[in-house]
Amino acid sequence: MRVVSLKEMSKESLVEFFNRHWGSPEMVISSGIYDCTALDGFAYLNEEAVIAGLITYVVKDEECEIISLDSLEEKKGIGTALMKEVEKVAAGNRCKRIKLITTNDNLLALKFYQKRGFMISTIHRFAVEKARKVKPSIPMFGNDGIPIRDEIELEKGVTLTDGKS
Repeated sequence: MRVVSLKEMSKESLVEFFNRHWGSPEMVISSGIYDCTALDGFAYLNEEAVIAGLITYVVKDEECEIISLDSLEEKKGIGTALMKEVEKVAAGNRCKRIKLITTNDNLLALKFYQKRGFMISTIHRFAVEKARKVKPSIPMFGNDGIPIRDEIELEKGVTLTDGKS
C-alpha cells in the first residue's frame, strides 16, 4: 500500500471515485463549492493500485481546509495516513490551522477527527438545506436515519516542522 499525490492519478479515475462515493465531484459546503477532481490531495492505493482512501484540501493564506476524506476500509490506518500527509503540507505552507466540515449525521467522522486533536469550532445550522439548493442530490437522511441538516466545523492547530505552532 502507498500514498500518492492526486497529481499522479488520472482525472477519469478521480471522477469515477467521486461519482461513486459522493454522487459527483462537486462538493458544496459553507466555505464554497469545489470540484474535488481539481483539488490537491492524496490517494491511498492498495496492493492492486486501487484507491482505498482519498483526501482533498485547499490552502488559503494561513489555513488548510480539508474538503473531502474517504477511507473505504475502516480501522486500517488509511484515514490517519492521509491526514498525516495533509498535516505535513499544512506545516510546509506555514499554516496556523487545519479545518474541515462534516455533517451532523457523520458520528464516525466526528469521533475520528476528535481523536486526532480536532475540536468543534462552529456549527452551521441548516447549512445542508442551503447546499441542497445548489446540489439537490444531497440526501435528506444520513447515517442511522439521522436527518442531515447542519454542518459541523472542526479545527486544530498546526505544529510546524521546526516544532513551533
